[in-house]
Amino acid sequence: MKLVSAIIAAASASQELFQAWKEEHEVEYASQVEEVSRYGVWMKNKAFVDEHMASYEAGEKTFTVGMNKFADLTSEEFAELYLAKVQDLSGPHPPMCTDSTVGANSTMPASADWRTANPPVVTPVKDQGQCGSCWAFSTIASLESQWALAGNALTSLSEQQLVDCSMNWGNYGCSGGLMTQGFTYIHDNNGVDTEASYPYTAQDGKCVFNPANVGTSLTSCYNIASGDEAALANAVQMVGPMSVAIDASHMSFQLYTSGVYYEPNCSSQFLDHGVTAVGYGSSNGNDFFIVKNSWAATWGDNGYIMMSRNKSNNCGIATSASYPQL
Repeated sequence: MKLVSAIIAAASASQELFQAWKEEHEVEYASQVEEVSRYGVWMKNKAFVDEHMASYEAGEKTFTVGMNKFADLTSEEFAELYLAKVQDLSGPHPPMCTDSTVGANSTMPASADWRTANPPVVTPVKDQGQCGSCWAFSTIASLESQWALAGNALTSLSEQQLVDCSMNWGNYGCSGGLMTQGFTYIHDNNGVDTEASYPYTAQDGKCVFNPANVGTSLTSCYNIASGDEAALANAVQMVGPMSVAIDASHMSFQLYTSGVYYEPNCSSQFLDHGVTAVGYGSSNGNDFFIVKNSWAATWGDNGYIMMSRNKSNNCGIATSASYPQL
């Protein structure tokens, strides 16, 4: 009888936690059937979080996870909604980016963080919504920073223009794309509009580019040597924020909250998410890159994640890194 009572009490406590989570994240479901289904997913994810955090408390993990706004989604559902699905290198306008001459530097500073620059050179964390346009956010983020680093006022530029207008450059809007193809489109198009003039909608739309509203353009773009984390770190501190592609398909990434992220099951080749490396450093002997995401400031560490550095290119952080030049 006591066992039955304990089970009932545990179930009641879990239901209360689920209801509190729904209120915190302003979640409503269309039907009771959907709510029951989502509760089942939420409970599985909670079990994952509890197990991970026990390992973290035991000193076996270097990062934390939590029941964030994505906690009622399976990994498969999450990938369908938020990660890129298509990467095509065979379009009629092949990427123009060439190899960068920036390599490793044994005398570079121990840390760098472009978020602290004054005047600012990194725009606030944005939100791609349920659209696989991460590649557009990564493309735009590094270009925004190059514009500001050139002495101009930091200006938010239009991701939506890339989503709507760069299909002929091998991109697929909300279904995915590549940052190098984004750079190539902006170059060939002679510019990208400001965010204010061409705002984000989180869905594919008709191209309405207006040359009168161009915020900036670019003359060229460069690729960092694939897999070279030292070269990537040096490029970050020398040149500025870098567009990078990563494997973000794991539950540990979906529910990340803080710390230095290391995922042993990550791929360094099958990459599905475009983000921006804005700095690097070390914490308790764990080297990391500071990475800006595009899932709003409510995800991760205020919208950022510290991804492992010098750990055999974990999650492909240095596999496909590039940057624009004005």
